[in-house]
Amino acid sequence: MGGGQAGLSVAHALQKRGVRPLVLERQRVGYAWEQQRWDSFCLVTPNWQCRLPDFPYDGPDPEGFMAKSEIVSYLQRYAAFVGADLREGVAVERLMQHGPGYRLQTSEGEILADHVVVATGGYHLPQRHADAPRLPASILQLDARDYRNPDGLPPGPVLVVGSGQSGAQIAEDLFLAGREVHLSVGSAPRSPRRYRGRDVVDWLERMGYYAMPIGDHPDPRAVRAKTNHYLTGRDGGREIDLRARALQGMHLHGRLCSLSPERIQFSGDLAANLDQADAVYCRIRSSIDAWIARNGVDAPEEAPFTPCWQPGPAPDPGLDLQAHPLAALIWCTGYRGDFRWIDVPVFDGSGMPAHDRGTTTSQGLYFLGLPWLHTWGSGRFCGVADDAEYLASLISLRLQRRDASQERLECTALLGS
Repeated sequence: MGGGQAGLSVAHALQKRGVRPLVLERQRVGYAWEQQRWDSFCLVTPNWQCRLPDFPYDGPDPEGFMAKSEIVSYLQRYAAFVGADLREGVAVERLMQHGPGYRLQTSEGEILADHVVVATGGYHLPQRHADAPRLPASILQLDARDYRNPDGLPPGPVLVVGSGQSGAQIAEDLFLAGREVHLSVGSAPRSPRRYRGRDVVDWLERMGYYAMPIGDHPDPRAVRAKTNHYLTGRDGGREIDLRARALQGMHLHGRLCSLSPERIQFSGDLAANLDQADAVYCRIRSSIDAWIARNGVDAPEEAPFTPCWQPGPAPDPGLDLQAHPLAALIWCTGYRGDFRWIDVPVFDGSGMPAHDRGTTTSQGLYFLGLPWLHTWGSGRFCGVADDAEYLASLISLRLQRRDASQERLECTALLGS
């Protein structure tokens, strides 16, 4: 279930093993990239890291960053390359156990399957502050997936809540268009873009970060819920330094604290949050420095990082919505998984799948494409291939064992007759 990069990857891996899968896609291939990203969206990882199984990026700009339309084209071309039995526009409304297998209730009727791979991702329902409905109706409220471009918003100041990848990039998109932007900065970390002569993704790949199993991570229980580092592939790829944007006129605030029809109040943690993001930024640089030294790599030196701006000592007064009305508020506060349509007991207390590299305690039910399914690369174009190969080999082996068992049963029945 799911015709994105994960679903298509496991379909390809299965077909190489002689298994012909059925792929169900609720919308169409590339829909989430096309319809749930803003117009200027592009990948934050270089094009060379796009390597779906047997279909690596082969364009003219391997060091560049694919724009939204290019990502959609890449996926659609991959779907044609895979050539699986793909049914677009078919929604799975319920999945339940049925004997040794599963029954899928879909928008086009019931389907029975012995093995089901759920490749629908883990970001389904946007999260907002509980008091969001209390804001005046005059303020347009959008989730990150519904934002398209600055011209699509009414004139006036815009508040972006959340400084993860989406929040930081959307705030920049608005700011570069000349809008008055307020950004509520949370605990999201940030990353360098280029360091010591290479893109940081290049260094991290060489250092094995993307291939590190979750069991080797210092905090495997918490890492799946951590926010991704903010940076951008826009304009050929660059860092996002919120302190520099503050110097240029972007209004930074701490974490959103409370909402009312008259006022939005922020916590007094802006300085701490900026320092925390920069600490991660510096740790990444230091880890690269250490790896370069250990391996004797010739790489140019760079000056230490120095913060270019600090918040003032006065408490943040918040936003007075009567004196200075907002035109829009964009929620970039994350998404949570929604697997309520799966009526099989394979979930933890938070409602997320409990699995071991995508395999669950319910034989024949698997998950693919989730963040940190097995490695940091699991939910990315660079790492989904390994997970897809793993599940495909497991499914193929189980099918072979089932067929061998069936042959033994038939032989026994023949001898008995």
